[in-house]
Parts: sequence; structure tokens; C-alpha cells
Amino acid sequence: MTRWPAEWERHERTWMAWPSTGYSLGDTEVEIAEARGAWASVANAIVKYEPVTMVVDPSAVDIAREWLDNRVDIVEAKLDDAWMRDIGPTFVKGPDGTAFGVDWIFNGWGAQSWATWDHDAAIGRAVLASADVPVISSSLTNEGGGIHTNGDGIVLATETVQRDPGRNPGWTRDEVERELFDTLGATRIVWLPRGLTRDYDEFGTRGHVDIVAAFCNPTTVLYHDQRNPEHPDFAVSEEVRNLLEAEGFDLIPVPAPETLRDDEGFVDYSYINHYVCNNAVILCGFDDAGDAVAKGILETAYPGRTVELVDARALFARGGGIHCITQQQPA
Repeated sequence: MTRWPAEWERHERTWMAWPSTGYSLGDTEVEIAEARGAWASVANAIVKYEPVTMVVDPSAVDIAREWLDNRVDIVEAKLDDAWMRDIGPTFVKGPDGTAFGVDWIFNGWGAQSWATWDHDAAIGRAVLASADVPVISSSLTNEGGGIHTNGDGIVLATETVQRDPGRNPGWTRDEVERELFDTLGATRIVWLPRGLTRDYDEFGTRGHVDIVAAFCNPTTVLYHDQRNPEHPDFAVSEEVRNLLEAEGFDLIPVPAPETLRDDEGFVDYSYINHYVCNNAVILCGFDDAGDAVAKGILETAYPGRTVELVDARALFARGGGIHCITQQQPA
């Protein structure tokens, strides 16, 4: 039986992917520099605490090296996009502590019209080959941002992701659960009904859980608390809170940033989309009064870790956050 370790357990390294083409990179020189700066800022923050390996398209190696700390390792592989949490493997451990990697099927977040995934669909196996970790092949179309664990068998998921007709047409809830039991060693799946509102727009994931709720210890869940009734996520926060309370978890509300809108409409800015690495937490910042509040909450939730704010607005403008571009390999 495998076990999916919690994110706060010791890491061997962090895996990321470099933006080199497509929507996430952008079209103008300003957008391109913004994307490179965002990904590099996250990698350069993490590498102070643990090794980082960046998967880079062969066409972009020289550019990536200009932006990245010299301590960041580079592995070359063809890429469509740069969301390693979703295109990469999920690392698990066998009973004797041996590492394995679950290779999900990836199809561009449910075969979205703007996405390409010929190369990204192969990144899970490429990462595992580079890490010299055996593959567990899954028949489930899934992304790492769509699941979250407490390290003790409980997995959070979302009805609109794993049971999305664009991902797994015809799969029942029982069939999805059985696959998560078999691959991750899960013993209990807690289903959220939906994700944040913006995540259902054109460039969204249709409800990834890692922007809504996250375990910070085996019994406690941090959740996105939108307190402004003008925002449609006010109702989502209430629904998530009630569900998680009914499931018996201790809850820590993390207030949403005060910013409600950007040029496209209501934002999905969320502090839940942070990344826990060795001795630190890399926290999304939004140049918002809420940044300092969230930092204080996470310092309490993850005692003994340094909480570093990194500006994540360029990531969220592209449909994700810091957690979405990172993937942990347990020690």
C-alpha cells in the first residue's frame, strides 16, 4: 500500500517547469518578462531552503539560466505550458519508504479549447525518469492541483474536476475514489462541491481544490474565507466551511485579499495557494492589506517555518498561483 506524504513532510526537492510558449508566457515583451519574473521569483525563493529542478524546453535553456539562481538545476524536456503541479507526477511512498510517482493522464484541464498538451502529457514520466523513481500509471485524468492530502489517508477533491465530463466522462464517484485509493493509498475522499468562481472562466481549471482549502496538519484545514458579500465567492466560502465542519475538521479561516476585481472581473486571489517547503512557506502576495494578515496566520499554522511573500499577481492573471507551479518530491 502506498502513502501520499503531506506537503509539510521533508522534501528531497521541488520540481517546476519554465514558461517558454503559449498562454502563460504571453505575447508582448512586457507580458513575457512578467511571466519569467514570476516563475523565477518562486524558484529563487524556494532554492534557499531546498533543491529545485526546473524542467525547461530546449529552446529556452539560455533564457531560463539568465533569470534563475545558479543553484536551480535545469532538466531539458519539450513543454506546452508551465504548471508543474498539474502536468507533473504525484510522489508517493511504498511501505518501506521507497518512492514512486503517480502518472495521471493530463488533457489540458478537460480538453480546453485554448490548451495544448502533447508535450505536457509526457512530463510526468519525464520527471520520474530524471528522478529515477518508478512509475505508477493511472487511468484517471487528473491534476495535482485538484487533490490535497493530510498525509494520513484523507484527500480533498472537487466534484467538478475529477468528475468533469471533459476529463473522465462516465466515471462514477465510486470509481474515482477507488482509483485514488489504489494510487495514493487514500482511505477517505472529502468532496468539495465546487471551487472559486473565477476558476470556471475561460482559462480556469473548473474548480481546483488547492486554491480553496489545504491541510496544515493532519486534522486542520485552512480555507479561503471571502468575507465581502459583493464577491460571488462569499457563498462558496460559506459552503466550503459548512462542509468541512460537518466532516469533523478543525478549521482556520484565511481571509481573502481585500482586492475584489481586476480588469477581467472578480478575482480568485487566494492565500490558500501557498507552497510548503523545507523550513519555509512560500506565500502568494497581492500588494494587498490582507498579505500581512495571511502571513501572520500561516506563521501560526506552520510553527517554526519562515513565511516568505512572493508577488503572485502575474501567476493569477494566467490562471494559477505558487502552489500550481510547484511539485514536491518527498525525502
